[in-house]
Amino acid sequence: MRFLMKILAAFTLALAPLASYAVTCTSQAELGSLDRDALTAVTGRLASAVLAQNYALLQADLLPEEASAWDGIRAAAEQGMPLVKGGQFQVRNLYLLDATAQTAPETTQFFCSNSSGSLTVTITMNALPPGRYAVAIADAVGAPLAGQMGMVLAWDGAATTWKLAGLTLRPGVFDGHDGVWYWVRGREMAKADPWSAWYSYEAAHYLLLPVDFLSSPNLERLRKEQSDITPSAQNQMPLTLQTGDRTWKVEAVVLDPSLHEPDLGVVYQSTGLTDPAAQRTEATAVLSAFLKTQPGIRANFHGLWAVAELDGKRTPVMELPMAQIP
Repeated sequence: MRFLMKILAAFTLALAPLASYAVTCTSQAELGSLDRDALTAVTGRLASAVLAQNYALLQADLLPEEASAWDGIRAAAEQGMPLVKGGQFQVRNLYLLDATAQTAPETTQFFCSNSSGSLTVTITMNALPPGRYAVAIADAVGAPLAGQMGMVLAWDGAATTWKLAGLTLRPGVFDGHDGVWYWVRGREMAKADPWSAWYSYEAAHYLLLPVDFLSSPNLERLRKEQSDITPSAQNQMPLTLQTGDRTWKVEAVVLDPSLHEPDLGVVYQSTGLTDPAAQRTEATAVLSAFLKTQPGIRANFHGLWAVAELDGKRTPVMELPMAQIP
């Protein structure tokens, strides 16, 4: 999704010059009834289409400028279906964004404060064209995986209606535990098991919101607590592992939620094996060596992905639950 990818890239460009034009954000509680009702209605209609896998309706309501992004939006809806199955969407937050004063695409920050000014949510969008936008966050209440949806809407002046410009879906729980649980767990393990604590904070951040372009005081507090962990798992990369006479170089360890489980992806320098059986043997050896170095990870996460890196290209080899890793 071209539009969505621009938004998701915003955090990597957080230090870029921001738009100097006047932009505004109106939070849900401060919305006028006409705007609130209109945004709630379109969010509900599109959320229902996701639940029903009604691709015809989603495509019909797609912003014309994002027609080339349709395949990505359809894939997001299709792949997110297990997350929302059995639930009914309920709007959690709405934000109305006005960037009509801009004259060209800009990296734009919106500061969305409540009526008292005691809470400010920041929404950062990269290369945002002039216009009116809205962000809707909704929860699939009753779904076993507590699915949550982030939706970006854009005002289509020609059609005088709101259109779909971006869609993401995420689980709200791993193994029945939500983001707050993982946050508390990370805090509890920070001194005894820094590596498990670090990735528990990663899981908490992932589960608390379905989008990465929104920040709040709570999320900033979470990141601050995570950055205070010593030694930091992130700062110990690359990691050298030794197994007998073999040495493995791990380039990165990242949270991998692709199976809707709390997995970690272990990215290692491959020796260039091409035989599938040999690749799996190599991958198993790397994962086993990693867990021997960090035994706490075994007890606190579901499994590990082995990701081989060769000449700058990363290739997933396999995922193994912890019980299958020697």
